[in-house]
Amino acid sequence: MALVPCPICSKEIPMHAINKHLDSNCSTESETPTSSAEPPKTPKTPRTPKTPKAPLASIFTSRKSSVAIVPTPPPLRSKAETQFPRPSPRLEKRGFEDEDVKQDAPVHHQQQPPPTKRLKASDVLRGAMPLAEKMRPMSLDEVCGQDLVGKGGVLRGLIEEGRVPSMILWGSPGCGKTTIARVISNVSKARFIELSATASGIPEFKKVFQEARSELLLTGKKTILFVDEIHRLNKTQQDAFLAPVEKGEITLIGATTENPSFKVQSALLSRCRTFTLTKLSQSSIEAILRRALSSESPDHPKLSPLLDDELLSHLALFSDGDARSALNLLELSLSLCTQPNITKSRLKQSLTKTLVYDRSGDMHYDHISAFHKSIRGSCADAALFWLGRMLAGGEDPLFIARRMVVIASEDVGLADNSMLSLATATVLAVQQVGLPEARINLAHCATALALARKSTRAYKAYGKVVGLLEGDPGMAGAPVPLHLRNAPTRLMEELDYGRGYKYNPDYREGRVKQEYLPKELGGIRFLDDNDLGDRVDPDLEDEEDSEYNCAL
Repeated sequence: MALVPCPICSKEIPMHAINKHLDSNCSTESETPTSSAEPPKTPKTPRTPKTPKAPLASIFTSRKSSVAIVPTPPPLRSKAETQFPRPSPRLEKRGFEDEDVKQDAPVHHQQQPPPTKRLKASDVLRGAMPLAEKMRPMSLDEVCGQDLVGKGGVLRGLIEEGRVPSMILWGSPGCGKTTIARVISNVSKARFIELSATASGIPEFKKVFQEARSELLLTGKKTILFVDEIHRLNKTQQDAFLAPVEKGEITLIGATTENPSFKVQSALLSRCRTFTLTKLSQSSIEAILRRALSSESPDHPKLSPLLDDELLSHLALFSDGDARSALNLLELSLSLCTQPNITKSRLKQSLTKTLVYDRSGDMHYDHISAFHKSIRGSCADAALFWLGRMLAGGEDPLFIARRMVVIASEDVGLADNSMLSLATATVLAVQQVGLPEARINLAHCATALALARKSTRAYKAYGKVVGLLEGDPGMAGAPVPLHLRNAPTRLMEELDYGRGYKYNPDYREGRVKQEYLPKELGGIRFLDDNDLGDRVDPDLEDEEDSEYNCAL
């Protein structure tokens, strides 16, 4: 009797009982003969040239067919399948009786939930954009508050005629410099490249110049290169633009918030036209905010009643002509209005806690200029106002104190010499005390300077001297009169140095007749007799207005 090993329990089981043994989970005993007699030997068969394979056990054969199953080689796989093989299905133990039933049973697939609709890449990017970027105008008619691109504007005429020159757009933040550059690219159908001066260098610029030249030669299409914050480029980087701009290989549009006369070198400035963009008015900002609010209505079906015209006017006033800042405040308002128990006063307080002040730009110089001129005009109220604006904006208090030292000599001068001592003491007080208490010292000095009498005699007299030396360089070499020269040695005395000099303290009231200027300047006077000028302002209504007072 032929025995085969059980693949599960490894017992020797007769071949005809192996299936029954497996179906009973290996619980049946093996039916091996108890006699020690050996099984009858089968007669040997003669050898054949090819020895046939031994028959497989019934566990490896199908019940429907007695033909042994010969495993087939696996199919060839692609390179991708070899690198990333599919996971093999989980094998489960099952009985042979269930095989036919499972093959004939219908297959029930689990119902999968419908796949969610995938958003387009453009929709995803637009959803991530801030409101200021979403509302950026796409045509000249949508640009608000700039007469240059309005009906009959100079720049608009050049754009519509297709004669876009290289230009520098100078204006405050949020007035539309980047928007106008992008609109120009849309209207002109030119190749548009946008770079930032803070993140680009000469290698990037040269690559753009080469591509622009090749594009112009192959297709005749022009390239507009927009450089934001162009005032951040150093002289070497600006020099790289000279040849491509002069040859017309690129059309340069530079945007800057700083005065291009000081920040852009003259060679590049002469190759470009400078357009000054005005700060947006409050009405223009309000129009932009209303348009943005209507465009956001589908995303916010239940707009808060707090977002009324009064709040929009408040945001427009606080943004100080900056459309980007106003739109950012509106976007923040839409989020804050969803909070429970929010009121308009709390909303305004949350939105407008910071003061718009640029410590490094034109606003820095404009404010100190207004402060200085208010003191010169003896308007203490205005001086204190501009002082408060600068301190609230984070201005350096030592910068203000040092300027008041200059004011004490330039504007008060000989009328009240004690003001110079007060101003220098204020510098020391600011250094020793620091903010916030130093604001009291600054206000004290600013008020005293504004209320003091004014004299510009010394300031103007020295200005005349400087003007004379600059206008007549020969005066710088005019010889010193001999009687005014020092004679510390015997040789100098023999050369008549100091001879004829009258020592003033030896004379009554120190008065002598003696010349102190070179002969070429004999009789000239630099110092005026009056502390101030003699002109009369025609705008004064009566004599009382000529006194040192003013009203805001």
